[in-house]
Amino acid sequence: MKIILKKDVENLGFQYDELDVPPGYARNYLIPKGYAILALPGTIKSIHETLKQRTKKENFLIEKSKKIEEKLKKLTIKIQAKVGKGGKLFGSINNKELMKILNKEGISIDKKFIRIPGNKVIKTIGKHQASIRLHRKREFLFNFEVLASS
Repeated sequence: MKIILKKDVENLGFQYDELDVPPGYARNYLIPKGYAILALPGTIKSIHETLKQRTKKENFLIEKSKKIEEKLKKLTIKIQAKVGKGGKLFGSINNKELMKILNKEGISIDKKFIRIPGNKVIKTIGKHQASIRLHRKREFLFNFEVLASS
């Protein structure tokens, strides 16, 4: 079922994205909650007009995301964590922890735009990656390392 998002929805898309989702998900969750509307021809046309008018703002946001991406490229994050037998962590590291660390470095990114692939939490030491969505058109793979604290 074709829909257009009215709001940013975590793990789905950003506002005004035109998506194809399962009909039950659209009917039972997205549309009743006010997150989406049906993608009818008239609606699509009006959304495209709105997006044309917002291109100036979009270009500014893309430039801002490029600056954040440059900061992230220069940054090397090493996270200290308590470790048990076999290199397993006591607890885990998730997107909220990464958000706090990035905020300390002067980069403000909401936790919902940080995705850790696979199981969504890190439970082992070593090198890991997280996907950071800076803008609807820009995504950045961020490398970091989890070290055992002494």
